[in-house]
Amino acid sequence: MISAKFFLTLWHKFQSIMKQFIISSLLAVIFTLTVNAQTALKKVYNDDINPLEQIDQAVAKAKAEGKFVICQVGGNWCPWCLKFADFITNDSTISQIINDNFVYIHVSYNPRKSQSEEKIAQGKALMKRLNNAGRFGYPVLVVINTEGAVIHLQDSGLLEEGEGYNQEKVLQFFKKWTPQAVKGE
Repeated sequence: MISAKFFLTLWHKFQSIMKQFIISSLLAVIFTLTVNAQTALKKVYNDDINPLEQIDQAVAKAKAEGKFVICQVGGNWCPWCLKFADFITNDSTISQIINDNFVYIHVSYNPRKSQSEEKIAQGKALMKRLNNAGRFGYPVLVVINTEGAVIHLQDSGLLEEGEGYNQEKVLQFFKKWTPQAVKGE
């Protein structure tokens, strides 16, 4: 017959194992949350500004500086939009080409219909202004010349590789659409 002392010993071992399991589980959760917090991508889109005015201001600045405008259209709701923004910011070669040749702006657009009537109207006007750029998905890159005309729409999906972006493809896109390249200089 099994004694009460044996069950008590077994119960204490069980409790010890459960404490270790709970502590290990909590540490794993804390570690995961910490890693996710450290790798969270920066929100780069401002939903509070009028995107049409943002584009007009960027065109005026680009004209004064002899550059083109690149609108990265998307939103903080779009993981690929944030990945692209992070990618071009952290690659010094790409950042330099952008700084030398473009006024780069993040134009917030939300294709969902669950917005105010004003935002829906603004979104329709934006897509009309950008030659229905949203047809390529998000982010979509829109190149605008110094006169404010859309000269190219770039499907960013063609620049992807695996879970990120391909540096060579991204560089090739930016180099082909500099003001000098377009003018044949």
